[in-house]
Amino acid sequence: MFARSLVSALVRGRGLSSATNEILLTYPESNPGIALLAMNRPPVNAVSLSLGAQLREKLAEIKEQKKLQGVVLYSTSPKVFCAGADLKERLFIKEEDVPGMVRTFRLMIQDMSELPMPVICAIDGVAMGGGLELALGTDIRVCSTNARMALTETKLAIIPGGGGTQRLPRVVGVPRAKELIFTGRDVFGPEAEKIGLVNYCVEQNEEGNAAFVKALEIASLLQDRGPVALRMA
Repeated sequence: MFARSLVSALVRGRGLSSATNEILLTYPESNPGIALLAMNRPPVNAVSLSLGAQLREKLAEIKEQKKLQGVVLYSTSPKVFCAGADLKERLFIKEEDVPGMVRTFRLMIQDMSELPMPVICAIDGVAMGGGLELALGTDIRVCSTNARMALTETKLAIIPGGGGTQRLPRVVGVPRAKELIFTGRDVFGPEAEKIGLVNYCVEQNEEGNAAFVKALEIASLLQDRGPVALRMA
């Protein structure tokens, strides 16, 4: 019931953007134990310095919520979870500032992975490069059948800089991770479930938010779980 009513309310506002709020954090009244964390930088949620800073700020806030039982990470942009780094912004960054920017991006994902409560990621579309690395920083991943994921960095003559070379092998195994990193090839939803990249791949619905719906259903199972137990598990 929680998931169904919450989805109905959020779908009405899905796709709305804000010029300043690139990360949205809400605590649904119907379940104060769950936080909803949304990337809100249309059209593709490219990770800019601003988005990264806002995400780290929200993650710091979430970390202090002692009674939270779970977090759902999702996107307000249809058909896209996150397309990775904002390459247009990088064109205007001085070469000497690039290492610091990469470090900030890495810390953003580290902050996500170090949240003390479970984080469920809903991938209703494209998750490329840093977008997939961000998803790998969560505990449970759900995607839709039309989802498309890849670590594409080798196509740009660079390597994944947000921890993908470490986290992907832990999830899918070393041989599979090497193939995906070396080739940079796309992995679609059904294959992602098959190789263990995601926990669930669900049939996409007309609203385009099937993974989000499933993520909320999983979050609802945490309602009667003890916050301390979830932090220690």
